[in-house]
Amino acid sequence: MPLDALSANPADPEALAEALRPAILRVSRRLRQEAKKVGVSALDALLLGQILRNPGVGVCDLADEEQISRPTMSGHVKRLESAGWVSRTGDAEDGRRSGLTITEAGREALAAIRRQRNDWLAAHLAQLPAEARLALAAAAEPLLQLSAGQP
Repeated sequence: MPLDALSANPADPEALAEALRPAILRVSRRLRQEAKKVGVSALDALLLGQILRNPGVGVCDLADEEQISRPTMSGHVKRLESAGWVSRTGDAEDGRRSGLTITEAGREALAAIRRQRNDWLAAHLAQLPAEARLALAAAAEPLLQLSAGQP
């Protein structure tokens, strides 16, 4: 009954959370499944995106950002390196530190994931009535703010 509670008071944060949570989780799950169709895990896609946005990021910083233990992140990065999707570069200021950059193969894998996810999402959005698409368009920015932890 989350939608019933929401219709009674659409501004109530608890009712809105109860209504949005299952929908967001289901869409997120479907988008992860679409990434797998390309042969890339959702975590791989996340890490490739992080490295693309932050070239030269270190394994420790990446682990901290994603709240994953450093040894676990090191294993993920080694797997991405083995796949040819990322490479390590030396740090001119600290020879002991290496940064990560995405390779051309990594960019292609990330582009394939984005295409697959966008194609799935666009196909399903096209089936919705125009007013539902407008409501989702209006919700896009607040959802981004929510995901970034912004008020």
